[in-house]
Amino acid sequence: MTSPRITVALSVYNNDRYLAAALDSLLAQSFGDFELLVVNDGSTDGSRAIIDAYAARDPRIRPIHQPNRGLVPSLNRMIAEARGDYIARMDGDDIALPERFARQVAFLDAHPDHGVVGTRVIAITETGEPRADWTIDHPIDADAVHAALEAGPLLCHPSVMMRRSLMTMVGGYRAAYRHCEDYDLWLRLDERTRMANLPERLLRYRYSTTQVSHRHVLAQHYGAAVARLARAERIAGRPDPTDGWTTLPPVDDLDAAFGRAGVARAIRAEVTRGILYHPDSLAGDGLPLIAKHVRDTRSDRGARVPGLWRAVARLARSGKPVAAMRLAKALARG
Repeated sequence: MTSPRITVALSVYNNDRYLAAALDSLLAQSFGDFELLVVNDGSTDGSRAIIDAYAARDPRIRPIHQPNRGLVPSLNRMIAEARGDYIARMDGDDIALPERFARQVAFLDAHPDHGVVGTRVIAITETGEPRADWTIDHPIDADAVHAALEAGPLLCHPSVMMRRSLMTMVGGYRAAYRHCEDYDLWLRLDERTRMANLPERLLRYRYSTTQVSHRHVLAQHYGAAVARLARAERIAGRPDPTDGWTTLPPVDDLDAAFGRAGVARAIRAEVTRGILYHPDSLAGDGLPLIAKHVRDTRSDRGARVPGLWRAVARLARSGKPVAAMRLAKALARG
């Protein structure tokens, strides 16, 4: 059997509300030379029945049903089983516009020095209406993407198409970077290839308050900070100590992990900056981290992250008076 040009990697977990629309949009692509790997990651809703019904109608669909293992193991399984030259990501609640694959294949065919191409996106609500209040214009050319590595946003993960050979070369996604596995991947791929985005908006990206970016803000910022630190080690010609990790250690263990003092302190400051505008994180596990950051800087006030007193007011306005009082006490002691 001739291998397809594209392997679509679709991981599904309890997406039955949106899954049919996602699958329909993939099967309606103008570029049809693809296989569609669908990992049902232990869904407890009707996702399995929807996947099997579509697979019975279209031989390009290869369903994989497994116990719940999480996104990273699911993606790595699809990379291992992929037969296409290119791997196209997609989530079970998004919608690909008909020309998405055709435009991305044409770009990668014409730019052999590029290993990844995403697209700009149209944000939609949980019910599918456009969100006029939420627009991100991802950088287009490779130089702009590289320049945005530290601050982002770089690429919309479910919009990207990547060369399978590169994904295999870098070892796929890394388990330690759960909730920011895509950002760690972009940092590693940037060291080997060029990445870009098409200017066209070729994916309807469903944006809701239940997404990882809302539910795991602290973990995302912590993982991203460590990923940047690991990148700096690689660029300096030193081993990446996070390579092979299955989870990230507590912040206080980072000095020992990276073999020098001051790493944990720097990471606490960076994560503090990242979560200042997220009251749920400020009031939860982020509060002890910020308090420790304040203690770090008692003898060096110039190094303290600005805006912490405003964060107290933000917590109070968000209906979290206890957390506001605890943060205010930590700042007053400092």
